[in-house]
Amino acid sequence: MNSSVRKKLYEIIFEADTPAGKLFDILLLIMIVISILAVMMESVPAYHNLFAEGFTIIEWTITFFFTLEYFLRIWVVKKPTGYIFSFYGIIDLLAVLPSYIGLFVGGAHGLVIVRALRLLRIFRLFKLSRYISEGETLMRALKASRAKISVFPSNRRYAGDHPGNTHVYG
Repeated sequence: MNSSVRKKLYEIIFEADTPAGKLFDILLLIMIVISILAVMMESVPAYHNLFAEGFTIIEWTITFFFTLEYFLRIWVVKKPTGYIFSFYGIIDLLAVLPSYIGLFVGGAHGLVIVRALRLLRIFRLFKLSRYISEGETLMRALKASRAKISVFPSNRRYAGDHPGNTHVYG
């Protein structure tokens, strides 16, 4: 039973040639687009002030589903470490990490830009494997810049904030 469930989930998650796999990919694509649109709209102070609670609900709903999907991918593959340390495994983890870091680190809202990495998941959905080398180059650049990236979780809510700035972000 357990192996048949894993096999069926593997087909749905990794095989886009089946009707269930296609539906899964379409739902992922919709969630990615909604997530990116929410991040963009939330960055506009007027929208943030009006819809902050809605943006939070959207973000955590999508984060929950992406987290569930990440762990399901780990569970259904034969070599979990192969997936975890693959390009897409790292992208999938980085897509949800900022939300969880924000729970423990004040001012981590600057990491919201990392959520844009969810867009890279579209490469997998559209089978754009020829761009993998460019993605790997991006990953190397991110690793090389991690010292600069680590300044995001500071006490400021936005890198451009200064005492006289009246904008509210995050």
